[in-house]
Amino acid sequence: MKYAFFSGEKLIAHGGLEEVATAAKRWRDERESEPLAVYSDETGRAVDLDLRGSLQDVLARLAPARDDMGADTEPPKRQGPGRPKLGVVSKEVTLLPRHWDWLAQQPGGASVTLRKLVEAARRGGGGVEAARRSQEAAYRFMSAMAGDYPGFEEASRALFAHDFGRFDQLVGPWPADVRDHVRRLVAIAARDRLAAAL
Repeated sequence: MKYAFFSGEKLIAHGGLEEVATAAKRWRDERESEPLAVYSDETGRAVDLDLRGSLQDVLARLAPARDDMGADTEPPKRQGPGRPKLGVVSKEVTLLPRHWDWLAQQPGGASVTLRKLVEAARRGGGGVEAARRSQEAAYRFMSAMAGDYPGFEEASRALFAHDFGRFDQLVGPWPADVRDHVRRLVAIAARDRLAAAL
């Protein structure tokens, strides 16, 4: 997974988390008052790096920071029925009565059937899902960094309409580093969309 480190509109580093965290730590030590933001290419979300202490301290804390999606790094604690050793987590599912009736008639019951349906959807729609995720990542980054730029709304519409030529034209006037990184993320989304269509 790659990350982008920006100070304002300038891209300072792009690469693996350790490389970017090292650059961010050095930047913070040398330019304490300048803005600093790190984004995940995979999610488009800002990643909160704890830059306190020495570089070794920062790098030692990266394992928890890698989990920028907010998932637990420890197995869930047992809170009732289920199979915690297998990682089974109990959550509420809301369905219509006809859905519950159909699930009740399936071999293995509702839980087994729902797990099978989810796994089949993940295998069958993996390309479509990857395309959706990469498109949303591009949009998240674009919203955070370019939400106030001229043409942002039109560029967003072009992105979701898969009109990549129009998108490219609309982001052309944006600051170079932001524009180029958005284009990089949108190229991933376009590639994933093409792969899903094959």
